Amino acid sequence: MNARRFARPNLRKDALEIADNKLLAKKVLKEANLPILETYQTLKTIEEVENFDYTTLPKSFVLKPNAGLGGEGIMVVFGKKKKEENIWVKGDKSPVSIADLKNHCHNIVDGSFSRLGTPDMAFFEERSKINKILKPYCHRGIPDVRIVVYNFIPVMAMLRLPTKASEGRANLHIGGIGVGIDLGSGVTTTAIYRNRIIEKLPGTRLLLSGIKVPRWKEILEIASQAQEAVGLGYLGVDIALDGEKGPVVLELNARPGLSIQLANLAGLAERIERVNGLNIKNIHKGIRVAKDLFGGEIEEELEEISGRKVIGINEPIIVHSSSGEKLETWAKIDTGAYRTTLCSSLAEKLGLNKVIKNKTVRSALGQEDRPIIEVSFSLDKRLVTTEAFLADRREMKYDIIVGRKDLKRFLIDPAKNIFMKKR
Repeated sequence: MNARRFARPNLRKDALEIADNKLLAKKVLKEANLPILETYQTLKTIEEVENFDYTTLPKSFVLKPNAGLGGEGIMVVFGKKKKEENIWVKGDKSPVSIADLKNHCHNIVDGSFSRLGTPDMAFFEERSKINKILKPYCHRGIPDVRIVVYNFIPVMAMLRLPTKASEGRANLHIGGIGVGIDLGSGVTTTAIYRNRIIEKLPGTRLLLSGIKVPRWKEILEIASQAQEAVGLGYLGVDIALDGEKGPVVLELNARPGLSIQLANLAGLAERIERVNGLNIKNIHKGIRVAKDLFGGEIEEELEEISGRKVIGINEPIIVHSSSGEKLETWAKIDTGAYRTTLCSSLAEKLGLNKVIKNKTVRSALGQEDRPIIEVSFSLDKRLVTTEAFLADRREMKYDIIVGRKDLKRFLIDPAKNIFMKKR
């Protein structure tokens, strides 16, 4: 099961030092023009810990040890307490004072969480904003995608979800959930929680299989580019889907945990053996190989033959405003409706509520006039420009219904159903 032995010949000492040093890794990734989170402040000595003005910190942030391992020593701060000056709150809603922050920084600098127990650096980092599509599956925290890359080829991936037990962190060993991901489609497969397979998010009816991870191709490209930038032949890359920035690299790991194998019901050793020795000239070829070897092939063949994208009965969608603003939400794919319908409150938010005409339609309530607007949206990365009905859907599950008039470039798979919480 332990596939790290395949990677040892490719572990250069200088590259290993980059992966083991979070701040150095961020510097290397930034130089490679890869997306990272902002660093607010670094504290290297006890004197700096004592003299830092903690009141300058924002409402939310993450405090990390530079050389920590497995998520140990990370403190996630979600916001400030109302009417209480300089008191923040963590994922479990417990308060965090300046004294608490200072004490935690002391522990970090003393080396309490460092890999070798040696003195370390503490740093405050921007807290990623949650992606709307994945929010129903997370308890007060940010999910991330871990991808193991070998020789420019993503060989295995899982979605990591924070739970109440993990206090807003996505690490599996402290109570997070790991869900395997099909490398070809970016759709989740098997979920594990505390080393046992589960079907639904604990305490809910939400299935953990069938979640389509947004911007999947971009995530794979970033993971492979990170491996190239660092120079390690074998690397675990943790990528968050920020609600505003999109995919951002959280951390690199030269020794990623092997629980990813359980979530994929597959061994890393076997997958690495299949690609070991291949001549991969660039990351794009590496991603194609990964999808061919470790992804579902039927959907891709259908798309190739028909020239159409395969989508499910609900899909993430990006609505565009005339000023260039974008808003990501969910759409119901409804072949029973001819015309697309957009929620009027969403249209107003994007400045799309200019009515171009009215159309009389029949409904269960009789005949009524419905306003029509012009709108553009991206569905599975395909841009659609159309005329859509406006309707008040604030009490409905979906902001948008996409009708068959706008589905000519797609194939609908009724089995692809991503379960969501009602708004």
